[in-house]
Amino acid sequence: MAFLVVRMRGTVNVPFWALTTLKNLNLNKRFSATLVPETSDYLGMLRKINQWVAWSKADSEIVKTLIEKRGKKKTPKLDSQKESESKDEYKGIDELVNVIVNDKIKFSDQNSMKPWFSLNPPRGGFKRKSKKQFTDGGILGNNKDLLEIVKRMV
Repeated sequence: MAFLVVRMRGTVNVPFWALTTLKNLNLNKRFSATLVPETSDYLGMLRKINQWVAWSKADSEIVKTLIEKRGKKKTPKLDSQKESESKDEYKGIDELVNVIVNDKIKFSDQNSMKPWFSLNPPRGGFKRKSKKQFTDGGILGNNKDLLEIVKRMV
């Protein structure tokens, strides 16, 4: 299973080490989301920046919704047109979703889409505090309710 990671807090007063980790995860602004594989390396990165992001295991339904509604296609560059033609493309969204959810490839490694999603603030607002961890009554960190929040953000 892949992790769905959403940046919940803004860019002001973020230390350099956290900013570097957030940029490595393609989370450059508030309410941006990405999909990362479930490995110990990525879990360590998420635990390091748990004051700024929320994450949860992604199911195929939410990944398909994100790709259909918020996915942006990459514009091909002149130099890399030959490279993109040589790599195999996926036949449809369902095949791409299946490959990403089962951790066969990283979402950032595929060539057809940008590796992040820009989301809106959730309709109806946050039901919990946005500056506390999930275990303390907030939304940050390992959040079991994140999929419901993201459905309202799409």
